[in-house]
Amino acid sequence: MDSILDIVMARDPFEKEFHQAVTEVIESVKPVLDRNPEYRHAGIMERLIEPERVVQFRVPWMDDQGQVRVNRGFRVQMNSAIGPYKGGMRFHPSVNLSIMKFLAFEQVFKNALTTLPIGGGKGGSDFDPKGKSDNEVMRFCQSFMCELFRYLGPYTDVPAGDIGVGGREIGYLFGMYKKLKNEFSGVLTGKSLNWGGSLIRPEATGYGSVFFADEMLSTRKQSLKDKVCLVSGSGNVAQYTIEKLNHLGAKVLTLSDSSGYVYDEKGIDDAKLQYIMYLKNVKRGRIKEYAEKYPKAVYTAFDAGTDHNPLWNHKADCVFPSATQNEINAKDAQNLVNNGVYMVSEGANMPTMPDGIDIFLDNNILYAPGKAANAGGVAVSGLEMSQNSMRIRWSRQEVESRLKSIMQSIHASCLLASEEYGTPGNYVNGANIAGFIKVADSMMDQGIV
Repeated sequence: MDSILDIVMARDPFEKEFHQAVTEVIESVKPVLDRNPEYRHAGIMERLIEPERVVQFRVPWMDDQGQVRVNRGFRVQMNSAIGPYKGGMRFHPSVNLSIMKFLAFEQVFKNALTTLPIGGGKGGSDFDPKGKSDNEVMRFCQSFMCELFRYLGPYTDVPAGDIGVGGREIGYLFGMYKKLKNEFSGVLTGKSLNWGGSLIRPEATGYGSVFFADEMLSTRKQSLKDKVCLVSGSGNVAQYTIEKLNHLGAKVLTLSDSSGYVYDEKGIDDAKLQYIMYLKNVKRGRIKEYAEKYPKAVYTAFDAGTDHNPLWNHKADCVFPSATQNEINAKDAQNLVNNGVYMVSEGANMPTMPDGIDIFLDNNILYAPGKAANAGGVAVSGLEMSQNSMRIRWSRQEVESRLKSIMQSIHASCLLASEEYGTPGNYVNGANIAGFIKVADSMMDQGIV
C-alpha cells in the first residue's frame, strides 16, 4: 500500500487534497486487500486512483464592462464501473485540479453507497459567482458549457450543483446544453421543478446528513430531540440541515460564511432560518447581517492568523460541518470533545483533517464521514435521473421517504462493513470498505478497461 501512495505522490506531488483522500481510503481498505488478493493482482487500487478521464479547458467570457475574462474549467471523470459519472460542479476561486480529483475520488465511494447505479466524477471552475451580475453568470455558464457539453450525456456523465452552483447556474448551463445538442434530456440534476427537477433535491444533502445522524444516535438509544447543535456554512446544505434539525426538535446555535460566524444562544428557529434563506439566496448578502437583524446574536470575524476555528469552541451535543473541506483541524476537534460534543455528521466533503478524525475516533465520538453522511444529495440526484427517464414526478413525500430509506441503508452498510473487518462502529472504515468492495467487484467483472 505504501508503494501505491508513493506512486500518487510522485505523479502528482502538489495535489495535497487528493493525497489526503487517497491516504484515508488506502488505510481503511488494507484489510480487504489482504483478505482478497485477487484485487491486488488485478491492480484495482492502482486503477481507482487514476481518473478514467480528466478534461481541463479555458473559459473566456465578457463582464458587464466589456472586459474579456478567462477562467479554468475542469471535469474529472473518475470511475464508471457501476454507472455514468455523477458528481457536482463547483464554482469557487479555490478550485484546482487537486480539489477536483479529491472530490471525484470521494464521489466514487459515496455514489456506490447510495445503492444507485452511478459512477463518480466532479467538475467546476475557479470562477467566483459572488458579486457577479446575473448576465455575467449567464455568459460564463454558457461559455463553460460550450466546451464541457462534448463530454456529457444522460448515459455518460450527469453533473449537478455544488458550492457556487445553484438553481440559477444549473438553469444557464442546461439551456446552453439543450441548444448545443438540440435535445431535452436529463443531463443535469438540480433542475427547476418546471423543467425536470425533483422535489426535495435542494434539501437532500442537508436532510440526508440529519437522517444519518439520527441513525447513529439510535445505536445509543438516543434521538436528535432537544440536542444542541453547531452547524457551519450558510449555503444550501447548512440551510436545510437546520430546517430538518428544527423539525426533529433540535436547537441550532451557529452559522458561518467565509468571513465569520454567528452564535445565537436563543437558537436559529424557522423564522430566523427564513431570513437566512432570503439573505443568502435572494439578497446574496453576508452572514454578519444576521447579527444586525438579531442583535442578541454575536458575530465573530475569522482571523486567518489563528490556529483554530472559534465556531467549534462552544458547548454542544452534535456538530454538522457543512461549509467546505478541512475546516476542522486537531485543535478544533479537541475543543469539540472538551465541550461535550459526541456526534459529528459531515454535510461538507472532507471537512475534518486526518488528525481531527483521529481525535474523534480515539474519543469514541459518533463520527460520520462526508462520503456517507452527505450522500443524500447525490442520492436524490439519482432519483431525479430516474424520474427524467420515466417522464414522471414523484411527490415530496415519496422522494423524502426514498431519501430516508437510502440513508438508513448507507448507515447499515457502514456498520456491517466495519464489523466484518474488525473495527465495529468505525464509520470511516465502514464507508470506505463498503463503497470499495462494490466498485472493486464491478471492475473485476468488467475486465481490464
